[in-house]
Amino acid sequence: MSLSESYLETEDLHPIDIVETLAEHHAWDFDRIGDDQIAMAVEGQWRTYSITLAWSGYDETLRLICTFEMEPPTDKLGALYETLNHVNDACWAGAFTFWAEQQLMVWRYGLALNGGQIASPEQIDRLITAAVTAAERYYPALQLVIYGDQTPQQAMQIAIAEAYGRA
Repeated sequence: MSLSESYLETEDLHPIDIVETLAEHHAWDFDRIGDDQIAMAVEGQWRTYSITLAWSGYDETLRLICTFEMEPPTDKLGALYETLNHVNDACWAGAFTFWAEQQLMVWRYGLALNGGQIASPEQIDRLITAAVTAAERYYPALQLVIYGDQTPQQAMQIAIAEAYGRA
């Protein structure tokens, strides 16, 4: 049974209700912060990622941010930002940014649902999967630039060499 089939009978779907059902389905730890926001923890290979989804009825956008802590030394910030430019050039959906004050790496994406559109559970699941996949793919490159004294170009070779399966 597809994720959407359980929603076919419901007319008034709230995107955060769908996210909550997905979090339960995947057994992710989550906290429903309010009617329009949910926060969850998703375990990856490298980190546990904090993911927050918020619905804005004003502009009909489902916003996702996926964060993880990163504390680069001040002298590495230039290389980090250069690496983020390379990373974002490779990302077609979503983008990374570094919130220096909070010491957080952030991947963010906004899904526009204008005109009363409804996101399917599969779309939202894919959105969350894309966030974790991007974080997992680029985390090693960011670490190599910050702590491994690699150039951004050298570090990006690690991210470009996408592995399949597990050893």
